[in-house]
Amino acid sequence: MKKLGTFVGMVLIMIVSLFLAVICGDYGPWYFAWLVGTTMIVLIAAAGAVMFDKQEEEQQR
Repeated sequence: MKKLGTFVGMVLIMIVSLFLAVICGDYGPWYFAWLVGTTMIVLIAAAGAVMFDKQEEEQQR
């Protein structure tokens, strides 16, 4: 159920990004790339933190 919530959240972020891209006109692609890129950076950083914690946990065993 948690994965479904995450997926729905990502879909909503993409919909908002597309909506803003359409409204912004000529600057739309730039804002779209900025929003998607920022979201991806945050998700990759979170995944890296989880992996780091898991590796640290395994080393302590």
